[in-house]
Amino acid sequence: MTENIALSFTLNLSYPILFTDHLFELDNLLLSRQILSRFKQANCLVYIDENVASNTVDLTRNIVRYFENKVFINLSSSPYVIKGGEACKNDPALLQQLYMDILDAGIDRHSCIIAIGGGALLDLVGYAAATMHRGVPLIRIPTTVLAQNDAGIGVKTGINFQGRKNSIGAFCTPLAVLCDFQFLNTLSERDKRAGTAEAIKVALIKNVDFFNWIEAHIDELNRFEAGAVKYLVRTCAKLHADKIAKGGDPYERGNSRPLDYGHWSAHKLEMLSNYQIKHGEAVAIGMLIDACYAVEMGFLLESDYQRIGQLLYKLGFTLYHPELHTLTASGENILFHGLSEFREHIGGELNLTLLTAIGVTIEVNEMNTDVLATCLEKIRNADWSK
Repeated sequence: MTENIALSFTLNLSYPILFTDHLFELDNLLLSRQILSRFKQANCLVYIDENVASNTVDLTRNIVRYFENKVFINLSSSPYVIKGGEACKNDPALLQQLYMDILDAGIDRHSCIIAIGGGALLDLVGYAAATMHRGVPLIRIPTTVLAQNDAGIGVKTGINFQGRKNSIGAFCTPLAVLCDFQFLNTLSERDKRAGTAEAIKVALIKNVDFFNWIEAHIDELNRFEAGAVKYLVRTCAKLHADKIAKGGDPYERGNSRPLDYGHWSAHKLEMLSNYQIKHGEAVAIGMLIDACYAVEMGFLLESDYQRIGQLLYKLGFTLYHPELHTLTASGENILFHGLSEFREHIGGELNLTLLTAIGVTIEVNEMNTDVLATCLEKIRNADWSK
């Protein structure tokens, strides 16, 4: 008789999310200490988002100087400056180039890849690191509000395929996430604003006190005052990390994904706009759609929906785009295809998070497209300036 074998093991994974200013100043040891916490010595390969490189004075030179003045860590080549934004996740040739860079530099599992940029670049470089040699250690250095408080925090990576966002990806536990607040000063007003959407998302699904704080500090956030922005980023990152670590499903084996609140429509809206609408801007609209739907279904008070819309409006978000009413030849709203695509992406049955109050959620397994159509009309006709 053949004896069956049952294999069982656990992995104890952890990584720090650390905040600093002027990460590449010679006397700032945060980066070198994180690398040497894993290796006695290491070769490193650095990728920089071209937008970050062009907006940060002497960044490449300062990175080279930093490594030249450190013992036991060195650069395998000069830092690579590559395109960022959603375009980098739509370019298969760029991913292949990253693989060739890693091979040419002799980077292996005892080396380290460092990704410096916004969420899209972190996704691309993270995917390359996760899949090359079955996993090369990765350090993320997020440079946008959205990346520091959300996109750079978790273990997901991904690239786009056939018009579907993040449909190819892998989980990659980073060696560390290092957030340098100075990078935020290089952002455009639009990018600064877009990053606050994910903070509002976390507040809506998890913490009414944080939502109240954002409401009370709209003016400071609109002026991008350092103290308010640092508090927003740190608080959002902590709540995000707590949800990942304490929610029990960081690798998404189940169907519940509260951190993707508002994202089923946001991902589709990004695609419909050919990514002219930024991720945070699309999430703002997606959250409003789902809040409106919760009202129409009797889950959420109209007054809470109004608070959400007013907050987003006062922070400068555009809350309606014509792409929300993009139709097929037969008159079907293409946005609603995002529901089936979201279900396919997570597998199993559709599972969506909705609000019953600010900071309180339920999960549903379907959405009525007729009700959603009513919500889109309500949003199209809303006047948030009153």
